[in-house]
Amino acid sequence: MLFETASRPGGVIQSIEEGGYLFELGPQSFSSTCGLADLCDDLGLAGELLEAPHRAPRYVLIGDKLVSVPRSPALLTSNLLSWSTKFSFLRDVLGKTSPPETDESIAAFVRRKFSPELLDRLVGPFVSGIYAGDPEQLSLRAAFPKLYEAEKTAGSVIRGALILGKAAGQETVTRSRPRPGLLSFRTGNETLIRALATGLGPALRCNVEICEVRQAERGFHLKIQSSAGNEELACDRIVVTTPTTASAQMLQDIAPAASGALEKISYAPVGVVSLGYRREQVRHSLDGFGFLVPRSSGRRTLGTVWNSSVFPGRAPEGHVLLTSFVGGATDPTATSLMREELAALVHREIAPILQITGNPAVHRVTPYLKAIPQYDLGHLDLLKTIQDAVARIPGLWIIGNYWKGPSIGACVEHAMAIADTIRIG
Repeated sequence: MLFETASRPGGVIQSIEEGGYLFELGPQSFSSTCGLADLCDDLGLAGELLEAPHRAPRYVLIGDKLVSVPRSPALLTSNLLSWSTKFSFLRDVLGKTSPPETDESIAAFVRRKFSPELLDRLVGPFVSGIYAGDPEQLSLRAAFPKLYEAEKTAGSVIRGALILGKAAGQETVTRSRPRPGLLSFRTGNETLIRALATGLGPALRCNVEICEVRQAERGFHLKIQSSAGNEELACDRIVVTTPTTASAQMLQDIAPAASGALEKISYAPVGVVSLGYRREQVRHSLDGFGFLVPRSSGRRTLGTVWNSSVFPGRAPEGHVLLTSFVGGATDPTATSLMREELAALVHREIAPILQITGNPAVHRVTPYLKAIPQYDLGHLDLLKTIQDAVARIPGLWIIGNYWKGPSIGACVEHAMAIADTIRIG
């Protein structure tokens, strides 16, 4: 049985078709993993997948101009970074360092190994694109463990990444090979949620709130509330998949230590702003995936995805759809603006960048006060506290996008691993 508090499953993964546009109210795309590829195959969705153009350039805003971010090693000849920063790559390859024993922020790591310029122009915007986070607060070990392991393995981030990549490539993969690049579905990311819900059938119950979880002699007793009234249920096993605040409330009686740690995990607020224009209003070629914005620019927009350039069927003929993100951990008050104000703010900021004339033909704004969990310094200690507390309670598991990464693929991989554990025993 799957209980869902909302009227529909899927959380922030929601796709809405309106006026010929396909709006994604949450993630705009996803990277495939072995588990996600298997899931799509099992659900019969492999034929519905769309791949973003592999060579579609990504841009970063430098000053008032968009500069293409080349793939390595072309980055060494790009004018995006100074020669001083480029030499820091060579210094990393030739040198040997060890990561500090204490938790290190992403910003401190980049400054220590490379340069402040790399942090400002590439790493900071990249971190905003994934976590909407503050690189001064995000833990390298928690948010980007492969970078930490690379330096720990070889004393060099670049050499270590090559070694770890080669080792991963030599592993025998018996599951479906994930497609490279970024993906979505013809009818939007919610296609996956709808297929899962259909497979569950009556086992999925929406508009249900779990009011209390008690440990019993064998298993658990649940108190739930729905439109049908109050109910009490007995079950052998529970998998808690809710956001941290709701999970903390459910576990406060049976796992108070886990509940306390969950309460300490913060979320970044994000506003998702989709603007539709007639193609002739936009002079920029929109020949790529989109662009990211360094925080040093003073703009409130974190980045913009050119939806109609990335996947077909996202805008009516002769129109384009652009989705921007505002707020994040470094600008938490942005989502307190009215929706019309957010739409106007984004239009005002991206119009000169993309040479847009006139007002948008359509807009849709979705603010999330708690959008993305922050893997801040000390995050791994919180996870250990949660794991240790939950491990003492047979039949209880807890998962979510604050464990293995906030992406769809990471959540699917974690869920499948827990499902295998339950199945085995």
